[in-house]
Amino acid sequence: MTSLATATPPPTPAPDPSARRPRYRRPLGVGREVWIQYATLGFLAILVLAPVVPTLYQSVLDRPLYEAGGIFTADNYVHLFTEAGFGRVVLNTALFAVGTTVLTLLIAVPMAVVVVRTKLPGRRVFAAAMQWPFFISSLILGFGWITMYGPAGFVSVQVRQLVGSVPWNLYSIPGMAVTEAVALAPIAYVFCANALRQSDASLESAAQVCGAGPLRILLSVVVPLLRPPIVYSSILVFSMSVETLSVPLLYGQPVGIDVFSTFLYRNGLQSINPSYGILGAASTIILVVTVSLVAVQAKLLRHARRFVSVRGKATRPRPLDIGWLKWVSVAAIGCYVVLGALLPIGGLVFRSFTLVFTPLQSPFKTLTTTNYERIFQYDAYIQSIYNSLIVAGVGAVVVSAVAVLAVVVARRSSFRFARTVEYLSLAPQAMPGIIVGVGLFWAFAYAPFGLGGVIQGTLIAIIIGFGLRALPSGFGSIAPSIMQIGQELDQAARVSGADWLLTFTRILGRLLTPAFVGAMVLTFVTMLKEYSPAIFLKSADSNVIGTTMLELWVQGNTGSVAALATLQIAITAAFVGIAGLLTKGHNDA
Repeated sequence: MTSLATATPPPTPAPDPSARRPRYRRPLGVGREVWIQYATLGFLAILVLAPVVPTLYQSVLDRPLYEAGGIFTADNYVHLFTEAGFGRVVLNTALFAVGTTVLTLLIAVPMAVVVVRTKLPGRRVFAAAMQWPFFISSLILGFGWITMYGPAGFVSVQVRQLVGSVPWNLYSIPGMAVTEAVALAPIAYVFCANALRQSDASLESAAQVCGAGPLRILLSVVVPLLRPPIVYSSILVFSMSVETLSVPLLYGQPVGIDVFSTFLYRNGLQSINPSYGILGAASTIILVVTVSLVAVQAKLLRHARRFVSVRGKATRPRPLDIGWLKWVSVAAIGCYVVLGALLPIGGLVFRSFTLVFTPLQSPFKTLTTTNYERIFQYDAYIQSIYNSLIVAGVGAVVVSAVAVLAVVVARRSSFRFARTVEYLSLAPQAMPGIIVGVGLFWAFAYAPFGLGGVIQGTLIAIIIGFGLRALPSGFGSIAPSIMQIGQELDQAARVSGADWLLTFTRILGRLLTPAFVGAMVLTFVTMLKEYSPAIFLKSADSNVIGTTMLELWVQGNTGSVAALATLQIAITAAFVGIAGLLTKGHNDA
């Protein structure tokens, strides 16, 4: 018998070539992912810097950017603060932005706490209702508020008849701040509500064990944990208040109240002989302010981990019973939804079907479809609706595709400039819409080979401007989804022979499809509402709904404005509803 030590091992079978063949054949062009990653970086850099560099350059030139022989000078900044009355503009902007931010937080934070953390009757309905104003542009909301609460508004006239005077003044900085706060409150609400839903309730349980009541728990435990979303949303709201054009243009310009955005609008678009140097200097200052705010935001949130309450053993939150305060909360949320959003929007819709909208005469006696007939009789108005749909539709696909690629490069690649790609994708959130329009206007005017002349005034220019503004929303919508996909899938694909591009197209791309659809919905709504960059980028043939409404408002044609606004609301509601049904069906499958 042969021992095991001296036994001859069986012959090793010849390897099967097919068994070792990788599933994905490595491409011959080694390193092609590097070219794609650098192309992504370059595209984002050009897109972001295109409106910034011409603005900075124009601010230190003594003549328009497109004229030869310019000399560098600081006179534009000197003239801005000495002769152009810019100091008052700065003060008005600060008062308006601070008031809007404070009012927004006073609306959003308590509502997020009571809706998410307390036994509030109808909490699901209120949670959905708090987000409704997000789908309505502040321009439309401003029209609605003027229709109801303006000096000749429906509600204002009735109040004047009852008490002899109107206790509010819409055409003032407080009036502007209240309207803008109603429009921006859903943003702060979403940040705070999401943070509350993800937080661990064990701290609240510990406080209950120690004998703390519901109100004490909310004030001592829940609200302090909201510091990161409060800081983030407050700086975001402040930045959006600095850049917004619609409400200050509708409320402030008739009474001579100028803020940053209306100052640029008046000196750039309405001026017969605009001073491009002052326009560039003012734009630069606004850009520096918004970028500084984003930097401060990042610095303040560096230690956000101190407020982390989501752990591996999270307890399910139990809604707190706040007693009679829940009915006060119901009344407060009801006032916000009804008086702040539903009533102005409802009044605007009703105005679109009447010749005269005033309590002095029954509106039902003047019901008409003339406003809509006027819209559909003029090709320019119909074209503006088509243009908005084209810009939002094409832009939603393009921006979402760019956002997906940027997220994958930034979060799931070994690219040495991955962090830079993320910064460039999020940088436009610090760029006001009107600055994007002014900057791209100069960029197209200065573009080589006559390329700018081909793009300027077309829908392509508007898609670029709107898309730049919507890119941070698309990136932020997709980024959380890729964090939920385990990196072992990437590693398995690499072991099988796939490079980065194949891993992205065949694995990550398919898993990110739901996030891509969600980003398209968000981007479509964002670009459909947008209008401020188009003020400087449009031509007579490339008007969108927002710019057309502004032109009709200046002409005093409020009925047609109401009709166009109603059509935009209907389009948005239909798109969001259909997208919700399709997304629900996909999730159920």
